[in-house]
Amino acid sequence: MSHSNLKGKKIVIGITGSIAAYKAAFLTRLFIKAGAEVQILMTHAATQFISPLTLSTLSKRPVYTDVIGEDSWNNHVELGLWADYMIIAPTTATTLGKMANGICDNIIVAVYLSARCPVFFAPAMDLDMWHHPATQYNVKRLQSYGNLLIPVGKGELASGLQGDGRMAEPEDIVHTIANFSLPAPSLTGKKILITAGPTYEPIDPVRFIGNRSSGKMGIALAEVAARRGADVTLILGPSSLSTDVSSIQVVKVQTAIEMYEAALHYFPATDIGILAAAVSDYRPKDPAQQKMKKKTDHLQLELVKNPDIAASLGQQKKKHQMMIGFALETNNALENAKGKLKKKNLDIIVLNSLEDKGAGFNHDTNKISIISKDNKIRKFELKSKAAVAEDILNVVDELIAAEKV
Repeated sequence: MSHSNLKGKKIVIGITGSIAAYKAAFLTRLFIKAGAEVQILMTHAATQFISPLTLSTLSKRPVYTDVIGEDSWNNHVELGLWADYMIIAPTTATTLGKMANGICDNIIVAVYLSARCPVFFAPAMDLDMWHHPATQYNVKRLQSYGNLLIPVGKGELASGLQGDGRMAEPEDIVHTIANFSLPAPSLTGKKILITAGPTYEPIDPVRFIGNRSSGKMGIALAEVAARRGADVTLILGPSSLSTDVSSIQVVKVQTAIEMYEAALHYFPATDIGILAAAVSDYRPKDPAQQKMKKKTDHLQLELVKNPDIAASLGQQKKKHQMMIGFALETNNALENAKGKLKKKNLDIIVLNSLEDKGAGFNHDTNKISIISKDNKIRKFELKSKAAVAEDILNVVDELIAAEKV
């Protein structure tokens, strides 16, 4: 992916003492490849994980580990003024605490306190450390200063545990910073409604019918749209995820009926509707009011059809409104997606398939095709869901621009 808007940008990368420090080599290489100038700063702990020689070779500049070096005083004020962007990746729990509280005992915090540019931080730590209230307090404190969090990923951690705490991948970090530096927000003034996550249909007070959707794709769309200047309302099903972007209005729902009613309520004032939620097609007709006891070997549930949110909104869509739907298919994918596009009065439909490795529910990545109502098909490679969100909204930008011509 080309990031030509990073060409000539001056970027300071601060590397702290985490096993994720090895990713800094890839991060440096990607910035250099995009045409940026990179200055590396390291804590002494970081040098135990990756060699300064490796990073100075990749960055083509000396690596600084001390404010006072062997040969000279490394002017942290000048570095802070020199940089167009500063990124601390990985950011350990210790460094989070130092940055949040202004504890200036290494070159990274010294330059951070002198920086007049946007500062991004990409945490990396074990699951329990990340979720500890002290860590979360420091993250929020740093954000309150105007620093920009690059969210942690979920997966296998160095400890062997599974969960949140992985440093974001270098490609996603570069992508975030490249998009941050784009000129004018393309969706300023647009009201965007996004549905995301699963819906849960109660069988009784403790059991439900649901699906494996995590909500990652819809949340990524909401965050990218907000960054592009849109006024975003996110109708979010019962996902364990949410968003840290304070400008996004989050409306939490549980069932398909609740999501349907919320969508009907907000859609009339919407310019663009993006229906990314995985809505249950059916719900139990008569949910039990008390927990059902296991009495027989067989249990029969009568299911009734849930309302089709996309079709309902498509029927009331006005000329100035745009709608984007999603199709997750396992067979006859293109044919089925085109049928939904027409039947539900969508402007574009995003097609992904469970047959593609790394795509679909609960993955951090997705592989999509975008089909517009003029039957134009755009195919994309497997990418992070943040990058996929950018691709989808780029197509939205194209359609908006075409209407203005």
